Amino acid sequence: MDQEDKQEVVEDSRADQALRIVKANMLWAIGSGLLPVPFADIAGVAAVQMKMLSEMSYVYGLKFSENRVKNILGALAGSVGSATVVGAQLASLIKIIPIVGSFSGMIALPVIAGASTYAVGKIFIMHFESGGTFLDFDPQKMHKHFEQEFKKGRKVAEEIKETSN
Repeated sequence: MDQEDKQEVVEDSRADQALRIVKANMLWAIGSGLLPVPFADIAGVAAVQMKMLSEMSYVYGLKFSENRVKNILGALAGSVGSATVVGAQLASLIKIIPIVGSFSGMIALPVIAGASTYAVGKIFIMHFESGGTFLDFDPQKMHKHFEQEFKKGRKVAEEIKETSN
């Protein structure tokens, strides 16, 4: 057996595994944003983000606490600014208006859903990679980083949405 035949199989790092989880759940969040029922879409996105963090906790060998994660997600949602939160709520609420409302809401909310899921996933990868846990996560300290990742996530979500159309 020569050297070429002895190729080493390299396992993906935890960060690589977590990033795959983020990308997969970002698609689910975008899909949840397409739900035609007002506020069911926002609840769906929250459930996707909870699922994503649960999956990531398994990769990092951390204990998952649903109550703690709910509190963290609420604090992070507030950190993107009231305009974004209100925009997501309006995009959901506008779906009440027949035809036009459903169409309008299904344009705006999926991008916001994808961007926020991307941002949540990316900041938790950074936090977990530095040895952090859910218990020592401080949403206030992650505020600026979350905003940056949200902006990146918007671009990624828009690209995904464009390619899926």
